[in-house]
Amino acid sequence: MADRSFLDWPFFEPRHRELAEVLEGWAAVSLSGIDHADVDEACRELVTRLGEGGWLEYSAVDPDHPGNGLDVRSLCIIRETLARHDGLADFAFAMQGLGTGAISLFGTPTQKRDWLTKTRAGTALSAFALSEPKSGSDVANLELSARAEGDSYILDGEKTWISNGGIADVYTVFARTGEGPGAKGISAFVVPAATPGLEIAERLEVIAPHPLARLVFRNCRVPKTAMIGEPGEGFRIAMSVLDVFRSTVAAAALGFARRALDETVARATSRELFGAPMAELQMVQGHIADMALDIDAAALLIYRAAWLKDSGATRVSREAAMAKLYATDRAQSVIDKAVQIHGGDGVRKGGVTERLYREIRALRIYEGASDVQKVIIARQTLARG
Repeated sequence: MADRSFLDWPFFEPRHRELAEVLEGWAAVSLSGIDHADVDEACRELVTRLGEGGWLEYSAVDPDHPGNGLDVRSLCIIRETLARHDGLADFAFAMQGLGTGAISLFGTPTQKRDWLTKTRAGTALSAFALSEPKSGSDVANLELSARAEGDSYILDGEKTWISNGGIADVYTVFARTGEGPGAKGISAFVVPAATPGLEIAERLEVIAPHPLARLVFRNCRVPKTAMIGEPGEGFRIAMSVLDVFRSTVAAAALGFARRALDETVARATSRELFGAPMAELQMVQGHIADMALDIDAAALLIYRAAWLKDSGATRVSREAAMAKLYATDRAQSVIDKAVQIHGGDGVRKGGVTERLYREIRALRIYEGASDVQKVIIARQTLARG
């Protein structure tokens, strides 16, 4: 079993420790028996199970009690635990939160009732449509347009690398409405998947299979009531959502790293090399020490950022960037060491370490690539100086 002593740290309250214990038991039973061969169907099944288990209630605010907000420490605990058990389960949970994060934080009461009730129950899947062919990390440069026409907005353009693209029931879409240049002229919209003019142009395959797609909007008409927040607030809304969920990406990486360490310890203590257990070799011990150090350091950064946000900090961009940068980069290193210690079995297709090796790589790119996190950290550090 993965180390859970971190739950005794002062970042947590008794309810977080109870959450971790109950989820661990649920995941061990409820995440088994899901066929990942059909990724779309597996995601739908996972969302259904997560909804029935009540875990999606943490991913979005309660429409009947929106003032309760999102608890980032709970989100991180859930993602860390799910990732350790099943990377696709973590993905399914994360997208329910990220996809409706703008509605949770800035949506109207009607938008919250219409969609959060469904996504929290697992009866509707959501997606966050921000990236474009020419603007991934550079969000302020997005080109998809939304022009006002009567009581509607007409959307034209493309989005790409959209998680849950092709299977989502609702998309949060960021488009240029022109109130000002760059970041000042972007707005956010709720766009149901069945809206005429929204097309799934291409399904995208990656090394760790997930539902991904390129979307095309052609004369896609949505009512003005579909706007989230005010005109021109889209960039601020997107950054606020990422401020909450960026730390949870780091938590997923931490879950992958913990699983890699567990597998490595089991391997090193059960396999003999040169007449003795591998665990007695100083080189192997050195690798395991590095893995344990990286995991604890990442956890400290993650739960610091989450605790700060839950404690009322308006923005935690610097702390969340540090958490995501360190946790995802070091998880890559931890998993690489696990593969090395497993030898040939480490790269055997279908093995745990081989799966982790494929799954971790994307986390260093999405929701802000590692290099972008360095820019955020440096700019805020310079500003403070």
